[in-house]
Amino acid sequence: MSTTKIYVVYYSLHGHVGTMARRIQQGANSVQGVEATLWQVPETLSDVVLNKIKAPPKEVDVQEIKPEQLLEADGFLFGFPSRFGVMAAQFKAFFDATGEIWQSQALAGKPAGIFWSTGFHGGGQELTALTAITQLAHHGMIFVPLGYTFGSGMMVMNEVKGGSPYGAGTFAADGTRQPTELELDQAFYQANTALFGLGVD
Repeated sequence: MSTTKIYVVYYSLHGHVGTMARRIQQGANSVQGVEATLWQVPETLSDVVLNKIKAPPKEVDVQEIKPEQLLEADGFLFGFPSRFGVMAAQFKAFFDATGEIWQSQALAGKPAGIFWSTGFHGGGQELTALTAITQLAHHGMIFVPLGYTFGSGMMVMNEVKGGSPYGAGTFAADGTRQPTELELDQAFYQANTALFGLGVD
């Protein structure tokens, strides 16, 4: 049986998206025949700036990805924080560096999902996803949304919950709020069941 390679590629400044990415990886790896690997996109901020904003150190067990390494994967889950309703500049810079791959359309037909973190309810839980889809479309990748397949978990009203039909999400607020178990369960589900129709092992 051949192995399906899923790359979970993300950028995380304060750790929220990184936490989601690890649960995403767990969800994908729980499916028989799937091998999910975590990758970080390169940081564009200087150490001076990172220190001033009190950003924690990058996760040393997750390597930085180069654009050409995308060609190795069968599918993707891309994760990033929101900046004014669009993906963080670090992730956009990574996509901007995929010009040669775009020219060859080598990623065309490969499925991809997205997940994210925003500050508040008005911080782009849907807009960030909508603007990210343009990157997938230009590469010919197939966007796979979550829809409402997470069932009653999509309708929870008695607690704050990120995410939308476009994918899993979390709220960071002022940076002190961390992803809840419900948000992490949705991330796991997205990779385990909803994405690519892999099904549950």
